[in-house]
Amino acid sequence: MTGDVMRGRHGTVSPWLGLAGFGAAVAVAALLGGLGVAGTAGEYQSLERPAWAPPSAVFGPVWTVLYVMIAVSGWLVWRRTGWSPALNWYAGQLVLNAIWTPIFFGFGQYGLALVDIMILWVVIGVTVWKFRPVSKAAAGLLLPYWMWVTFATALNAAIRLANH
Repeated sequence: MTGDVMRGRHGTVSPWLGLAGFGAAVAVAALLGGLGVAGTAGEYQSLERPAWAPPSAVFGPVWTVLYVMIAVSGWLVWRRTGWSPALNWYAGQLVLNAIWTPIFFGFGQYGLALVDIMILWVVIGVTVWKFRPVSKAAAGLLLPYWMWVTFATALNAAIRLANH
């Protein structure tokens, strides 16, 4: 790899084009999630929630910051390795992330959403573990996401228990 380009199986790819690709992948996951919550603020408000549950207005800003960090994290690993097995785990967590919202809000399947988010939590952990030898910065960028998903898992479990 040179400072400006990465040479891969398919030729030379600008690092900025690579970053745009990771941004697009994360944007697709966010869009799927966004479509899953469109018009659901009232539904969230109507659920029995624990006292520590944040208002629905908190989720958008938090996820926006996390999605930027997720995209940069994947890009940093890609810059060093090209597409690698570590990025397969990264892709897996994006898929699990994208499907949680439609499961929880779209289908109202709080138990199934809880299973999805618990698997997501594990896959994020494996991704951090796989990223760390490649880029400590990339692994570190995923830690706030992992912490937020830890919180979201507890919230999902509390909502499931209160609304079954």
